[in-house]
Amino acid sequence: MNRLSKLFKENTKNLLNVYFTAGYPNLDSTVTIIQNLAEAGANLIEVGMPYSDPMADGETIQQSSMKALQNGMTLDTLFAQLTEARQYTEIPLVLMGYYNQVMQYGPEKFVKTAKAAGVDGLILPDLPVFEYEQEFRAIAEANDMQVTFLITPQTSDDRIAKIGQLSTGFIYVVSSSSITGKSGDITEGQKAYFARIDALDLQQPKLIGFGISDAKSFRTACEYANGAIIGSAFIRALKDVDDVGAATRSFVEGILEPVG
Repeated sequence: MNRLSKLFKENTKNLLNVYFTAGYPNLDSTVTIIQNLAEAGANLIEVGMPYSDPMADGETIQQSSMKALQNGMTLDTLFAQLTEARQYTEIPLVLMGYYNQVMQYGPEKFVKTAKAAGVDGLILPDLPVFEYEQEFRAIAEANDMQVTFLITPQTSDDRIAKIGQLSTGFIYVVSSSSITGKSGDITEGQKAYFARIDALDLQQPKLIGFGISDAKSFRTACEYANGAIIGSAFIRALKDVDDVGAATRSFVEGILEPVG
């Protein structure tokens, strides 16, 4: 069974998905971060593939992506690192990046290589639904690679239903219309949006992302979904640290601590 499927079968609440950019802060940080995220209590890990034109990402992740590319990160290096990480953990791993990266690598070669490296799912924000249905779906399904689509406050109920049918991993509920990296308390408007999505009774698990940055916002998001995704706040926590592993463990422990 795909590790993502197993996770969502065994756990349905308060799931923590932590995003980080592969190759940041150092080229060799990837395995250390995965190990420590898993050991500290994250439920799944979203590994960002550095890209020169990350349209959905805010300044923090853009800068980490540029730094990772400067460090020498490539897809082949990343696949080698993920293969190594699989020696230490069976935590579900999801690659997040852009379909242009997949196209340049070769879709079938990409999916097969990712699967061999221990990847369980993909998030490709710029993958058109039509392209997925016509071509990429068959490749993903043949390799047991789960694919997640995103929905936003502007997504119509009809399209949400369509995405609910197509997403094979989980549904990524974008908390706002902005790019990643915005933080602060979750607003009443966002809560109403989360409640609307929850009321649609979609079959796939839902994780809320964008703007989730601390224990409080994580717990609030978990009231409306199966869990939440934290990215930019973790990237900021890794900046200029001497011990990446210790910083990773400390961050996760802070998110999972009970809110007073």
